[in-house]
Amino acid sequence: MRFSFLPIVILMMPILEIAGFIVVGKAIGLWLTLALVLFTSFLGLLILRVGGIGMVRNLQDAGRTGAQPADELVNGAMRVVAGILLFIPGFITDILGLLLLSPAIRRFMWKAFGPRVVVGGSFRQSGNYSGYQTSPGARSGSKVVDLEEEEFHRDGPKDSPWSSRPDDRDLPKP
Repeated sequence: MRFSFLPIVILMMPILEIAGFIVVGKAIGLWLTLALVLFTSFLGLLILRVGGIGMVRNLQDAGRTGAQPADELVNGAMRVVAGILLFIPGFITDILGLLLLSPAIRRFMWKAFGPRVVVGGSFRQSGNYSGYQTSPGARSGSKVVDLEEEEFHRDGPKDSPWSSRPDDRDLPKP
């Protein structure tokens, strides 16, 4: 049976963060400590906003070109995690978040943990970006029927069960 330190670290994190508050509060004072916590939380929100939008934009660009978006996805995800860590009040999580903002640390983390990540599925598109069929018969088994305006007619009752007003399907078109 393999023993993991992760549950112990997660359970000890609040105690370590409180100890960090005490140490920093004694060193720089209460008001500067609170200002520093508020500043790093604001910085975390800013990084989440800018990093999230940038990650979505990078993923869209990679999807348009047909490239594998693994690098953009990993860098963006690590920036989002850094923003979350900076947003959480505490100095240990702030240090970890600031470390994740460094590209060298992100590359090191990806080299260390990247081989353990398995990506399933295909990111390639067939050149049809809107999701609609553009030419008849392009895909076998398609249920799309392309009709001209005069070929379309409705069968069935003349009154709608969804409204109390009379049927207006026979009115002249504008």
